[in-house]
Amino acid sequence: MKICKHLSRYSIILGTMFLFTCSGQLKTKQQAAISVEQAKLMRPHSSNEGDNVHRVIQDRTMNLWFATTGNGVYRYDGKTFTNFTTKDGLLSNGVFAMLQDKTGKIWFGTDHGLSCFDGKTFSQIPITFNENQIGNFEKVQASNIFVNTILQDKKGMFWFASESGVFCYDGKEFTWFIDNPNLVNAKKFNPKNVIGMIEDKKGNIWFTTRAEGVYCFDGSELVNYQPNNLKWFYSIFEDSKGNIWVGNRAGDGVYQFDGKNFTSQLTSLGLKEAVVYSMIQDNAGNIWFGTEADDVSKRQSTGGVWRYDGKKLKNFTTTDGLSNNAIFTVFEDRNKHLWIGGRNTSLTKYDGKTFTKFW
Repeated sequence: MKICKHLSRYSIILGTMFLFTCSGQLKTKQQAAISVEQAKLMRPHSSNEGDNVHRVIQDRTMNLWFATTGNGVYRYDGKTFTNFTTKDGLLSNGVFAMLQDKTGKIWFGTDHGLSCFDGKTFSQIPITFNENQIGNFEKVQASNIFVNTILQDKKGMFWFASESGVFCYDGKEFTWFIDNPNLVNAKKFNPKNVIGMIEDKKGNIWFTTRAEGVYCFDGSELVNYQPNNLKWFYSIFEDSKGNIWVGNRAGDGVYQFDGKNFTSQLTSLGLKEAVVYSMIQDNAGNIWFGTEADDVSKRQSTGGVWRYDGKKLKNFTTTDGLSNNAIFTVFEDRNKHLWIGGRNTSLTKYDGKTFTKFW
């Protein structure tokens, strides 16, 4: 794992980077003098400019974790970034999902399956099924599963949203969601290419998909929604009033579900042509949208993050201090700071007044 030191404002650092191997041995590597014009961290080096900071979580001990799609994961303790990759036991350096479970372990969903970190060691979790199971079960190796989202519900069951569909894990065995014996599925829905997933306040499990719209499972029945005949939805979250919001991937903004119907929202305020990758509601009640422009030719100048206070929608871009205008994740930490990750493995922090570029 690589450790990146926090660089002070207008300083030149000549020091030592400390690298720890899996066996705990200490190694050192000389770091060249680096001149910086603002407080920031050494930028991760990715071979692909399309790689991004995809997810952010904060663990029980206040560490922040950043999942990247090309550099593994970074743990930030407020001073130092520690990088974990396949060299440390992570299954893949393409990480798309993270979750800290009820026992404190951190799960990572990658483009090649699942890894779990117990605080010291990474373990690989192969996704396999019992030979006696029928229906949709197959023997599936971890390397064949692209995991987009991880959820642990109120009862402790793990849910994994993947390109192959949704599967569950009770701590002992994996089961395909659609083979749940309690599932009422008269239309024979079989969710695939599942991207987003949440459990709402009522205990319903929601899925967004790449080609089948939005699904809701209330514990027995599976219902499908395709707002405005759209089928590709990315992000999903529940606001403080219990409304479900879904972000469209095809450049049609966001839709809100009031318990009966989905309706298009905020298009008149400027969110019409945005691809919405991330949505959160901050501690003050503002809703934030992480976006990029649907029109490729406009992505250098538009997109960014949007803040909705219930009346007005305000857009922030690189002109305001963002590192990149293509934003994949927005996260509020326990200090009420926003962490904004995007393409080109970019990372920006917003404290309510100032944007600080980290990567």
